Amino acid sequence: MSSPWIEALRSVSLNVPDLAQAESFYTEVWHLAVAHRTPDALYLRASGSDHHVLALHRCSAEVPQIRHVTLRARSAQALEAIGEHTRRAGGRIVQAIGPVPDDPAGGTGLLLRDPHGRLFQVVHGDARREADPPRRDHPVRLTHVVLNSHAVDDTQRFLTEALGFRLADRTVAIAFMNCNADHHSVAVGVSDNDALNHIAFLMPDADSVMRGGGRMRDAGFPIQWGPGRHGPGDNLFNYFIDPFGLVIEYTAEVQQIDESYVTRGPDEWKWPPGRIDQWGISPPPGASLKEAQRRVTFVPS
Repeated sequence: MSSPWIEALRSVSLNVPDLAQAESFYTEVWHLAVAHRTPDALYLRASGSDHHVLALHRCSAEVPQIRHVTLRARSAQALEAIGEHTRRAGGRIVQAIGPVPDDPAGGTGLLLRDPHGRLFQVVHGDARREADPPRRDHPVRLTHVVLNSHAVDDTQRFLTEALGFRLADRTVAIAFMNCNADHHSVAVGVSDNDALNHIAFLMPDADSVMRGGGRMRDAGFPIQWGPGRHGPGDNLFNYFIDPFGLVIEYTAEVQQIDESYVTRGPDEWKWPPGRIDQWGISPPPGASLKEAQRRVTFVPS
């Protein structure tokens, strides 16, 4: 299972109220590194080959906003196809195909908005770096982003028709969308709003997910949900809330799938009473996490 046009999720771009605080947290506590900086923006990399996985821009608002989700196209021709299919699927091209503006990774790309206001940047030919040797307890890359939707079927349809994603699995609460060997790179959660639910960072192994949980707790950021192992995707997880109220996840062992994978629906993804993951160790997410999963919205048009 894969998208004919999208190679991978590359990065997420956010507005935050305090760049200095963001740098301190995401480098010293979360274990990313600075790839590039300007007076009003900070670009942070993981240990993998992506130039950056998180772009943080200074803003005056107290609550962060999501500027866009950046996806990497498989080819220059894929950008043309995405532009054409975006219009057919009811989306709008915000920036036509051309050099990517204000992004140190460069490349060619386009910016599009889906029918409910979400912004996706799609790039090709962006700069990459030589990956670091494996480092225990350091994120490797982004593995998925989960977006709330008040109309999950419509959002799923747009991701399929405009960007070529495929449905990997569907539970009562989430549609898991696939573009490469990872079980899902974008997921769409049932909600009454269209906010950013959370961003997941891939760790090298299960031990790193657990060590990351202890490190975050020591720094004053307790685990909000976890440790556990999800059903769809089969991945380990620990969830946290960053200093600005953004939900972030450490994960590992994401299921790798191919064309032989059989999609399952809500009737096939059911847990026994009282359990919401495979292990059943941790209590369900609390009110603070659920509220944080609703508060970071897209920059309005």
